[in-house]
Amino acid sequence: MSDENAGLIAADLGVSRGGRLLIDGLSFELEAGDAALVTGPNGSGKTSLLRVLAGLAPPAAGSVKWAATEVRQLAPEARAGIAYRGHLNGLKKDLTVRENLEFHRALNGSEAPIDELLVTLGLRDVAGQRLRFLSAGQRRRAGLAMLKLGEARLWLLDEPLTNLDIAGRRLVAQWIDEHLDAGGMAAIASHQPDQLAGGGTLSIEL
Repeated sequence: MSDENAGLIAADLGVSRGGRLLIDGLSFELEAGDAALVTGPNGSGKTSLLRVLAGLAPPAAGSVKWAATEVRQLAPEARAGIAYRGHLNGLKKDLTVRENLEFHRALNGSEAPIDELLVTLGLRDVAGQRLRFLSAGQRRRAGLAMLKLGEARLWLLDEPLTNLDIAGRRLVAQWIDEHLDAGGMAAIASHQPDQLAGGGTLSIEL
């Protein structure tokens, strides 16, 4: 595998929070089409692990490499290959749904059709409303739309099914399957792993 096509490599990874070591000696690799499903009780380190994988926090030990480069040393153009969606939706509450999507589309240099995406997400009728007036489920759907407004090969998803109804959960599961089928990769923290990635290719229990 060439460097530019290399996946995610975590080697002897240690993850801590607040000075407490939560994960020690974790090693795994993700290549094209692979998914890792991360499970464990609250406080076990699922979110902390994803933040380390995304390069948003340093590991307590070991290393994380993306495309053969330490993730925290990635150049901006290489970092675009990683999409992290955490508990927060990463959207501006005083912008409308459409304005938020248009902003992120421009930021990512995407040509994704927003109107089509709004219909798919069931948000067409609230596209002109400011985000602060939407339900938690509608805000979650709008946040997950960011996955379709970029071309990241690696998706890092923290409880992506939270606040979603049955249709929303099925849509997210479908998106993940399509992403993997297209050669993408994913690491997903979830309390509902049986609904995601066909069971996944790798299980990480914390």
